[in-house]
Amino acid sequence: MGTHTISGHGLTATFLELGAILRDLRLEGHDAPLVVGMADDADYPEHSFYMGATAGRVANRIGHARFVLDGTEHRTDANVAGVHTLHGGSEGTGKLPWEVRAATADAIRFGIVLADGHMGFPGRIEIEALFRCEPGATLRVAYAAWADAPTVCNLAHHSYFALDGTGGLDAHVLRVDADRYVTVSEALIPDGVAPVEGTALDFRAGRRLPGEGLLDHNLCLADARRALTEVAVLRSEASGVEMRLATTAPGLQVYDGAKLRSPRPGLLGHPNRAHAGVALEPQLWPDAPNRPDFPSAVLRPGETYRQTSTFAFSKG
Repeated sequence: MGTHTISGHGLTATFLELGAILRDLRLEGHDAPLVVGMADDADYPEHSFYMGATAGRVANRIGHARFVLDGTEHRTDANVAGVHTLHGGSEGTGKLPWEVRAATADAIRFGIVLADGHMGFPGRIEIEALFRCEPGATLRVAYAAWADAPTVCNLAHHSYFALDGTGGLDAHVLRVDADRYVTVSEALIPDGVAPVEGTALDFRAGRRLPGEGLLDHNLCLADARRALTEVAVLRSEASGVEMRLATTAPGLQVYDGAKLRSPRPGLLGHPNRAHAGVALEPQLWPDAPNRPDFPSAVLRPGETYRQTSTFAFSKG
């Protein structure tokens, strides 16, 4: 499957070529992993729930597995109940092998090429993912993509973070600088935007993550891509480990891992349970190809898609 490790500035990160997956992430001075993962690499294709993967070519959901671009309708792989598209379809980038294009002691660059028509998307697209350990125990995740025809692109790093080794989120407090969120249907397809004030999605002052139910929503950080900006802080009150997240993306999908139950052992030595970690996925807003009022996912020839996020860890 191909495993690669980089380290530097207090972090050690291990990756799989499959899905450009961040398999494990460790902070010097803290014994437990910082991300949820599988003990056996062979379990990733069936049991990983996109753990650590690069989701694309369009992360999140595309309603009714179709969109119109420049007057032409495109039908995409309906891998959710045979109706909607999730994370680029059943063979999206998080499910495919990537090649290692460059590697040093503290950085690795993966690449992948998807053909015109792959999973129903137009245009041949080339994608690169750079992971680098930087000062301040920071992991930088930088994506770039180019296409030979008009297409859509929305990449997301899909690690589930867990900062205390307890196997759950009970002691985790999350703050997100977002005053709006994308409202969704029962099938989690976007149907509007609303203020977070007065809802369970108001994390502006910091609040504990719920230990039950389902939290799986996009929080609106901005109306367009912007300069790298700190947007969220996750902290475990049990371990004192804190993660500060900055991104250029205008959205952050927050998913509390409600469906993470697996019969196979995880990195902590036992099967992962529901709410074993929280996915904080910088990205464009979901279903953007069908929502002209959302930040655009269109990528045209001659343009470069870019997204950069940093995850900085400390232990107090």
